[in-house]
Amino acid sequence: MAQDPLVVHAIINGEQVPTKRRYARENPANPEEIVGYGPLNTQEEAIRAIEAANEAFPTWAATGLDERIERMRRAIAQLKEKTPELAQLLSREHGKALYDAEGEFGISIMWMEYACDTVKDVLQDQDQVQEHDNGKTIITSDAIGVVSAITPWSYPFSLSTIKVAPALLAGNTVVLKPSPFAPLAVTKTMEIISKEFPPRVLNMVHGEAEVGVELTSHPKVAKIAFTGGTNTAKHIMKAAADTIKHMTLELGGNDAAIILPDFDVNDERDLRRLVISNFLTAGQICMLAKRVYVHRSIFDQFIDNYVVAANQWIRVGDPFNPKVTVGPVNNKRQMEYVQSLIDDAKKRGAKVIELGTVLDEELFEKGYFMRPTLVLGAGYDDPIVVEEQFGPTVPILPYDDEEQAIQLANHSIYGLTSSVWGDPEHAIRVARRIEAGTTMINTAAVQGLDVRFPFGGVKQSGIGREYGAEGLRSYVETHVINVPKHLDLPYIPE
Repeated sequence: MAQDPLVVHAIINGEQVPTKRRYARENPANPEEIVGYGPLNTQEEAIRAIEAANEAFPTWAATGLDERIERMRRAIAQLKEKTPELAQLLSREHGKALYDAEGEFGISIMWMEYACDTVKDVLQDQDQVQEHDNGKTIITSDAIGVVSAITPWSYPFSLSTIKVAPALLAGNTVVLKPSPFAPLAVTKTMEIISKEFPPRVLNMVHGEAEVGVELTSHPKVAKIAFTGGTNTAKHIMKAAADTIKHMTLELGGNDAAIILPDFDVNDERDLRRLVISNFLTAGQICMLAKRVYVHRSIFDQFIDNYVVAANQWIRVGDPFNPKVTVGPVNNKRQMEYVQSLIDDAKKRGAKVIELGTVLDEELFEKGYFMRPTLVLGAGYDDPIVVEEQFGPTVPILPYDDEEQAIQLANHSIYGLTSSVWGDPEHAIRVARRIEAGTTMINTAAVQGLDVRFPFGGVKQSGIGREYGAEGLRSYVETHVINVPKHLDLPYIPE
């Protein structure tokens, strides 16, 4: 379904800004097709966007919360109307199956609506006037300033609106930079949102390293909201150190799933749910179950039934084919990285089992497609286990007792999400000992996500939380105004 390439622009000072240089975004299912072009903005244009946001900040911060909510609700209404065409665009540029793209928009709009519904209560809960023996104390929630939002290609729409919505509702202004691997649907989305807000409140730039450096080091940027790789985050923290910026960092994950001995290996729905938690979006979600530990007493039967469930659910092909559940990998570099981990596992003696079916062999050979695989016999410290694969492969390993399972799950620099599968009460006891920002019981990944509660990682999976009340509060400063009765300290001499 080739179409004319779409051309998108930066948004600076309320205007779309064409650029001399631009980059192409191909269709991962058919790389010969160019889906569209994004702008390559300069460092100077990034500075212009930051300065525009900074100029707009005082007026926007002083705008009443009711008006901010009303503007966001109008933007949400527009996004709902445009969801079918935006989801199709996202599917073409990203490679995720159409149902998956539509689901991403659904989750994102759910969060934006929740933020609108709750922001007044959440922020006003912090606003207090206390009369006490020593006078009066006023506590307010103040907007922080200019927010740099830097987002990845994995869930580009969701991971942009998770930042933009609370930032704007809290009275901040924003400069957003999307990934060049999925820039088009996000840009069209931000065009829609920005039109509902005053000029300069929401700005957007694309570009290379120099743009990213400006967004993370410029003195007028007050907060960085970043989702992406842990190594990139280390550079961001260094760049931000000179001006001590606020940060919310949602980083890499190598999320463990523990299958307890009381897990019902014959439960087809549970097994299907686990397969989805391994291979949704071709395995390219930060919170997927990327390594699975199964009690040795049920290991062989589990593997047999898992393979059956995987073969039933996994159908690889054209993202627009309604029968397809798994599309291509987003880009060639990621495909080659995942393949290198699989090849390394084979060299180390692991067994690699291909899963599912390929519905269109000709298209499969053309695009960045990979056959989803199960890896058996890998060592606990092999790269396929300890590194974040971020692709359609999963190692499944046996363990002997509960202590070993917990130790294996925690043996990682990451701690984003995790899951425990089995009797719920038993699973909860185990979950309490896992080092992760979120642990799900008998489900995993997006299937267990609830936007009403905070989401984020521990260890090198991040700093701070998004979603929930905590995600809203992360975009305000607490300001204490003291009016004491006794203005002087009695022990200080005249």
